[in-house]
Parts: sequence; C-alpha cells; structure tokens
Amino acid sequence: MNRARKQVGCSDYIQRNILTEDVAVAILDTGIGTHPDFDSRVVAFEDFVNGRQGGYDDSGHGTHVAGCVGGSGYVSRGLYRGMAPTCKLCVGKVLDRNGEGTIDSMRRGLLWVMKNRIRYRIRVLNVSLGIGTDGEKNRMYELTELLDDMWRQGIVVVCAAGNNGPKEGTISPLGTSRSVITVGCHEGGYFGMRSDLCENYSGRGSRNMLYRKPDVVAPGTDIVSCNVQCRGNNRSGYRDAYTRKSGTSMATPIVSGAAALYLQKYPYMNNEQVKRQMIYCAHDMGDAWSKQGWGMLNLEEMCSTG
Repeated sequence: MNRARKQVGCSDYIQRNILTEDVAVAILDTGIGTHPDFDSRVVAFEDFVNGRQGGYDDSGHGTHVAGCVGGSGYVSRGLYRGMAPTCKLCVGKVLDRNGEGTIDSMRRGLLWVMKNRIRYRIRVLNVSLGIGTDGEKNRMYELTELLDDMWRQGIVVVCAAGNNGPKEGTISPLGTSRSVITVGCHEGGYFGMRSDLCENYSGRGSRNMLYRKPDVVAPGTDIVSCNVQCRGNNRSGYRDAYTRKSGTSMATPIVSGAAALYLQKYPYMNNEQVKRQMIYCAHDMGDAWSKQGWGMLNLEEMCSTG
C-alpha cells in the first residue's frame, strides 16, 4: 500500500490533516478477520453466507480489501496503512471461502447496508466482486437497481471493473451501473512492461455503451495489505501480518478509501460532488477511455481543489 498511496497522491500530510468526521465504509466481500490494523473500528458485521455470529474471513480476500480501505498500518509502523486509516468499517460477508456468492446473498447484503446507513454513518460502499452468471441477467438487473437506489440515498458506491479484460465490453455487471464509480486497474508504468500486470486483464468499457466506463483507475498489482493469517501479539511480535494480492479487487478499495478520506476532510460534500471531484481531478495517462476512464485517481489534486 505504501507504493499505491504514493501513486494516487495520498500523502502523509493529507492523511494526518483531516477532520475527525466519523465516516464508515461498508464492504461486501468474504468477511473480515481479526487483525491489529483494524483495532476497534469494525463497528458492524453480518454473515449472509453461513449465518455465523462474529467477524471472520475464511478466504482472506475481504480482509485484504478492508486493509486497503482503512488498515491503520499498526504492525508495519504505518508503511502498509490503507487510504483512510481512521475510518469505521461495516462488513457484510456475501462470498464464501472460494470467493463465490449468490445473487440472493448480495441482495441481502445491499439491503443491510441501506437499512443501517444512518445508524453507522455509512458514506461509502465498496464492492470488489463479480457475481451472477449469464443466465441470471434479470436478477443482475435487480442488483444494479439496488446500487442505483443506494446512490440516490447518498452513498458513494464504488465497484470493480472486473478481471475479464482486455476485450471491449468486459466490465463486471455490477460496474455497468451509470451511477456508481467503476474502478479499473492501471499501474501508470510503475512496473514497466510486465506481462502479468492487472491493467492487462482489467475489465474494459464498450463504445456501444451510452456512457463511458470505467470511471477511474488505480494501482492493483502486487498490493500489500492485511493478511487474515496474521499471528502473534505485542510481546512476541506479529508474523505474516501482510500479503500481496492483485486485481481490480485491490484497485477498488483504494478508490473507496480515497472517497472516505475526502469525506472526512469535506463532510458536507454529497456523493455526486465526490464523484465529480474524483473524475475531474484524475490524471489522464493518454490511454484509451475503455481502459483508463478519466484517468488515474489523484487524491492530492482532489483535496487541494475541494
């Protein structure tokens, strides 16, 4: 995360000079594990897969995503902290240990977020997943309608573009909603011409769409964040506290965390203003719109002109 924060203009100065506005980010994923970087900031957890009580993550994907959003970096002395290290986290488990889920579990998760948005002051929703099959298009439409409803209620909804690129028209179904901020992956040349870069398989928009997607891009290759396998304590130290993962699932929480940090600094902004500020301040890298959208997230520019 240290490298990714620098690439998107998330400086130490910006993170340390924000208002103490209480902002919560909802994350619908595989759950969240116990990790020192989350301290007491996980204020709500609901399991829509197994119905268990208490936070857990039998995959590790959700824990990594949550670390990108709001890990404090405690174990790494700040090196691998997330974008909004003081935000609250509301986590719904909608995916199983294999990262697979049903439309029903996702629907219930979305309704849970909507029901609790005021109670927990949820301002941002992170959706780092693809769900559903080609035979469930009508039901997928129900989910995108729910995302649009959530947007109308004032929540900044951030969805992954998916990992089915680079062909045209490969944006993940949930990311095709016009309202939401759809996030693709791009390294901005950091790794040179490596063949395994996330940007090479990030979902692409289509010229046939009535609007352009993705909206913005962020780094998503070899992102170091919280590991659900973290073990140890303050006396003996921690082992395996962080791990690397790649994909638009990692780029998306970087954007969600940036939105949360921005709202902590400017709590009076609404979700439409956040989106406009984000896309207008993005750094154009000269790639095709279907790949980069408006460009690379630029939090420094966002905060300086807010």
